[in-house]
Amino acid sequence: MGIKESEGLVKIKDLDDSIIIDLRYASKNNFTGRKIYPLDICVLRKETAVKLINANSEFKKRGYVIKIWDAYRPIYVQQIFWDIVKDNRFIANPKNGGSRHNRGTAVDITLIDSKGKEITMPSKFDDFSINAYRYNANESKEVSENIKLLTEVMEANGFIALDEEWWHFDDCDYKMYPVIDVRLEDFVR
Repeated sequence: MGIKESEGLVKIKDLDDSIIIDLRYASKNNFTGRKIYPLDICVLRKETAVKLINANSEFKKRGYVIKIWDAYRPIYVQQIFWDIVKDNRFIANPKNGGSRHNRGTAVDITLIDSKGKEITMPSKFDDFSINAYRYNANESKEVSENIKLLTEVMEANGFIALDEEWWHFDDCDYKMYPVIDVRLEDFVR
């Protein structure tokens, strides 16, 4: 079976099945309280996916694996989020170029340890407060070390960290790719 590709996007699980997928917007476990994505399919731009897989390989050497909460996001989802939050620190306005998620070049992640548990981070996913900031004075030593590990490995593998959301990373080459609108249903075989 080959890798299905649509407008440069590929399914992460086709490339690395060790990465854990927990797409929050494909369930009700998200800040909206409702299922937004029609399918639980995690895709990224192929070049971004390769960088993520390289980062995951390094994390695995240290006893962790990546868990993805969000990756490529269709434009209509970006509009739903903007209509709810309207705070460009946390949600990009789709009418002003959208999000890097809409390019397939951004991921929202955490790390899972060898016991299958998420490591301790500054906040829960999609916390729209200063608790979500990558660096904050109230962090414990454990949280600070976990953020440092996550950030260093991701940056060493071609990602840029977003200071307002500790979980968010952009492919450093995101400007090379346009905003696209691909249906997740395109990836169903």
